[in-house]
Formats: sequence, structure tokens, C-alpha cells
Amino acid sequence: MKRVLHVSKYYYPFRGGTEQIAQNCVNSFVGKYEQKVICFNDNDEDKTDAVDGIEVIRCGVFKTVASQGLSRSIGKKLKETIDAFVPDIIIFHYPNPFVARYLLKYIPKFCKFAIYWHLDIVKQKFLKQFFIRQNRRLVERADVLIATSPPYVEGSPWLRNVKEKCRVVPNCINVERLQESPEVERKAAEIRAINKNKIICLAVGRHTEYKGFKYLIQAAHLLDDRFQIYITGKGEETENLKAEAGNDKKIHFLGLVDDVVLKGYLTAMDIFCFPSITKNEAFGLALAEGMYYGKPAVTFTIPGSGVNYVSLDGKTGLEVENRNVEKYADALKKLASDKDMRIRMGAVGKKRVEENFLNTQFKGNILKVINEL
Repeated sequence: MKRVLHVSKYYYPFRGGTEQIAQNCVNSFVGKYEQKVICFNDNDEDKTDAVDGIEVIRCGVFKTVASQGLSRSIGKKLKETIDAFVPDIIIFHYPNPFVARYLLKYIPKFCKFAIYWHLDIVKQKFLKQFFIRQNRRLVERADVLIATSPPYVEGSPWLRNVKEKCRVVPNCINVERLQESPEVERKAAEIRAINKNKIICLAVGRHTEYKGFKYLIQAAHLLDDRFQIYITGKGEETENLKAEAGNDKKIHFLGLVDDVVLKGYLTAMDIFCFPSITKNEAFGLALAEGMYYGKPAVTFTIPGSGVNYVSLDGKTGLEVENRNVEKYADALKKLASDKDMRIRMGAVGKKRVEENFLNTQFKGNILKVINEL
């Protein structure tokens, strides 16, 4: 049985889009390949544990700079793991420039190299320039580059120049986690009762700049009182967002919620709001989850992102000019005024998710790419 080494920034139980995809890759290869995972720990201690029977080597982090962990042990641990495990294939989840430095140094010539290109470095202007040479070496060494959508291949300055190496594997949602239950139905009924005769709008995600919640809140100020806007999550922008909301009683911050509460709102909502504004939103797993519940989405146009590949304008929801608050509010009003449109778009959106963005499709797609190596 051939061996695959997964190199991720973090790994389960740490939550995030990259971590979820890394775990999806591992789960897809069970029984097909012998596997190990190497990643960062969430503190400065090294440890090794197992997740679903797969060994996970976690390297301590002493500092985080610009979302990048710095570790004293990762270079040594990576070399030791490669020497002892002798992987036939390495799957590297990019961006992770600190680890890339060591990976380029220690990867064996015979080893096939797959880079899962989650997103370009776009926000950190200085670091982006610093890692240009490293990126060139990564792309040159890679046997295959995995992107999450065709628009991201076209929009990335690194991927569009090596299209012959690129393969698209759309992200997938965890259907098991989204299954409804009597408890979820009770919560949804409670939410509907509180919001009787209202249009329930839901937004989900970490409160960071690129998620665009500021623009959703500004759009909410232009809506009448039949709308109720619920925003889950928290983050570095939470207090700023609350200040932006002011005394607008249409806007509600739910904070971090458990799965029952989240699924209750997803079930009860009329419209899913996904106001992300930059390519940092490379795909939009939360968007796919919202569409799975059979409700239309409202998004901004993001050139080069997969968001407008997940939700199709005029079919599964409405897409408006980036950061245009007035047009975002108009899209919400249009959907609120046409129940038949909401039902029709919601049904098309759910079908799109079921046909393209489930675990089963992901497993087949990622296995095909890696098997070809």
C-alpha cells in the first residue's frame, strides 16, 4: 500500500475550512493509502495523537505572525517524518509559507507532490512579495495543483500560468452534521414564532474583514421592519460590527452557537446572506451549507473567487456589485417580495449542492487526482 503524508497548517479538532478539507482528504483515502498527518499544535508543545486511527504529529507554535504559526520543531519533525515514513505522495495544504521552506528542502526527488491551493496570499502585502520566489519553486516542483473552483484557477496569478497542472476538486459539506432532528425542528418553530410575518435573513461566519458583514449591516439599515437579520459567530471585527449596527433592532448578533441552534436558524430562514468581498473567500462552504437548506442566497461579485461558482446568479440566488450596499438591500427586497422566486431558487440551490458539493463527490474527485499520480 502506498503512503501519503498530509502537511496541513492545523488539523482536527481545530476547525476551519482548510482543516476540514485536510480531514476530508484523509477520510477519502482510508483503506486506499497508508497515511500520516503533520501540522501545528495550538500551543508551544509537541505532541502526537491519533484521529480516526491516523497518526497526527502536532508541532508546537511559539508565536503567530499574520496568521502564520512559527514553530521551532516543525523543520526537524518534518525531516524525521519523511525519512522514517518515506511517503510516495505528499499533499501540502497552501498557504503555509513557513512550512513550505522546509518542505522544499526535504521532499525526496522520487516523491510525488500535490499542492492543495486553498487561496492566494492577498491581504499581507509585504509577505506576498517576500514569498514570490518560494511560490515559484512550489509551483515548479508540484506534480499537481488542486484548486476548489474553475474561477479560482483563472483568477490566481500562480495557477492560471500552469493550468496544465491544475485539477479542480470542489469543497464538500458534511451532510451528516447538517441532518435535522426533532430538537432542530422545535428550535426552528420557535424562531419562526418569534419572527411571525417577518423575513428571516441569516449570515454565518467569523467576524473578519473579508466576510463583509459590515456591508450586510449597512444594507440592513436600508430595509423596513419586516426584515430580521441574524448574524452568528464572533471575531476581531465583532465590536466594530456591533457599533455599525447601532440601535437597529432588525439586527441580531447570536455569537457562537451550537449545531442545534445553527440548524434551527438554517431551517427557519427565508434568505441566506453571504456578503464576503474578497478572494480570501476562496469557495464558501457556509454558502453551500445555506443552499443545502433550500433557501436562496444573496452574494457579492468577487472576481477570481469560487463564491459565484457555488451560487449562480439568477438561478440559486442573486449576485450584486461588490460592496454596493444599495444593490444588496434591493436584492433582499426583491426576494422578500416574491415567495415563489425564493422557493424556486432554493430548490435549484439545494439540487446544485447535492449534485456537486457533497462528501461522495469530493471523495471520488480527490481519489481520481491522487490516483493519477
